[in-house]
Amino acid sequence: MDNQEVEKSKVFITVEIIEYVPNSVVIKTILKKSTGNITVMSVDSGEGLTEKTSPFDTFVQVIDGQAEIVINKISNLLKTGQSIVIPAHAPNYITANERFKMILTVIKSGYE
Repeated sequence: MDNQEVEKSKVFITVEIIEYVPNSVVIKTILKKSTGNITVMSVDSGEGLTEKTSPFDTFVQVIDGQAEIVINKISNLLKTGQSIVIPAHAPNYITANERFKMILTVIKSGYE
């Protein structure tokens, strides 16, 4: 996992800053602050993220491929360009029936 933020004040193409790695989930940090973070992930076919809950809402945008995002046991199939908000405290997991890349944005402020 790469915890280095991307270089500030430098133009980049989000889908190109992370590569697919066979049989892996790759995570790249775009911004990480105490009030939230933005990460980009690549997930190879057959891989995924185990079920978890977060105390914060999480915005997910698929930027390449197709992801299955299960929230409260309801499956959502997102394709390139589609987004969903995972509500705070909702059990969720993400599966790759085919490989995909996504942006995850978590805003931690406003929950005080």
